[in-house]
Amino acid sequence: MRATSAGRARRRPKTYGDQRVCADKGCQTRLSRYNRETFCFRHAPAKYRRMRGEFTAEYAAKYTAKHS
Repeated sequence: MRATSAGRARRRPKTYGDQRVCADKGCQTRLSRYNRETFCFRHAPAKYRRMRGEFTAEYAAKYTAKHS
């Protein structure tokens, strides 16, 4: 069995190309080579985290009323 010392990574971080800019029309924000997204933070579509567990009846009633 082999082991490596703590803190020493074997793989390099993934890169997604140099000199990339935001895909939004007219935005010239330069993206990091380590950012896999195609839009800058300002123009990125909203992402909602997955909620786990059960909804209370009160919350479910509010949610269905809003989105009906």
